[in-house]
Amino acid sequence: MADILRLGVAGAAGRMGQSVIEVVRLRADIQVHSLLTRPGVAPLDPTMSTREKALETSDVIIDFSTPAASADLATLAAANGRTALVIGVTGFSEAENAAILAASRTVPIVKSGNFSIGVNVLAGLVEQAAHRLAAEDWDVEILEAHHRRKRDAPSGTALMLGEAAAGGRGVALDQVMVRARDGVGEPRSSGEIGFSSLRGGGIVGEHSVVFAAEDEIITLSHSARDRRLFARGAIAAALWVSGREPGLYDMADVLGFRE
Repeated sequence: MADILRLGVAGAAGRMGQSVIEVVRLRADIQVHSLLTRPGVAPLDPTMSTREKALETSDVIIDFSTPAASADLATLAAANGRTALVIGVTGFSEAENAAILAASRTVPIVKSGNFSIGVNVLAGLVEQAAHRLAAEDWDVEILEAHHRRKRDAPSGTALMLGEAAAGGRGVALDQVMVRARDGVGEPRSSGEIGFSSLRGGGIVGEHSVVFAAEDEIITLSHSARDRRLFARGAIAAALWVSGREPGLYDMADVLGFRE
């Protein structure tokens, strides 16, 4: 029998952590060996692991905790030097992103704003469309909707789609993005990539990228119906990253889009 992957789950008390645990129970090639809760959340049971113990007993840790906790875990993983990470947290600061990048020089890390196969295919389509549709003729707007508990906006997935559109046009997203529109101001500038966010109820995840010209509109969209699809993607990433060389990877690597 093939080796069984020993998995840690950070943010185990959260909705995504619970989805990962639920999906793993149905598999024979992977087992949960350690559970961690994010700071300030009560443990699920008395056997919850410390981060240090989880790093010693896990081949890979899937992390759906918080930006600060995730950056700290990456730093500890680099010091430990043996456990790979799969990070599904969004809303990082520049300093937190820098800490994860530094850790990836020592341990392999898959970091993605979305682990859905469909969303990652969507990102590829957006990049291709943006490359072919002239910025002076086609405006780009990204619309996203999530449940009321989500704290960061725009979502990590929306930003990933924005990066794809900007990449297709050969520009840096932070130079052309507009996060919100309010009040009376100047008309929309050519080449802008706009973002709009909705938060409400139990919406799992809705994303649309609108390419709008004067006389026609193209809309590329993705709807998530069950958060277990993200858990399955994160587990696929965990199986892929185990034993890899140190580096910062994403789902395009996992799915072979860069081969």
